[in-house]
Amino acid sequence: MSTIAGVLVALVALEHLYILWIEMFAWTTKGKEVFRDALPEELFEPTRGLAANQGLYNGFLAMGLIWGLMIGDLEWSIRVQTFFLGCVIVAATYGALRLSHSILIKQGLPAILALLALLLAQA
Repeated sequence: MSTIAGVLVALVALEHLYILWIEMFAWTTKGKEVFRDALPEELFEPTRGLAANQGLYNGFLAMGLIWGLMIGDLEWSIRVQTFFLGCVIVAATYGALRLSHSILIKQGLPAILALLALLLAQA
């Protein structure tokens, strides 16, 4: 696996750890700032539990990518990273269709670039 691919995968994982933090621990503070266009201010407090649940799922995505980076067997490492990057891309596409097109750019594009780098490194 190329260094570029590994760095891009790690950046996607870090992005999802950041999203976890916002959704699980800073929903009514930083979340209001980040998601101001997606949700009226008065709904942040009542949706704390829902956001925390979403944050947990973002954490699973991040941990899957980190796990993929740590696997010693190159073939399995690539398989695991490919799976979790695919999950991120599907989630970003769904979010773009249902909520905001910017999700595809902010979350999908980094995952797409990481996946392309990962696949090109194997060619």
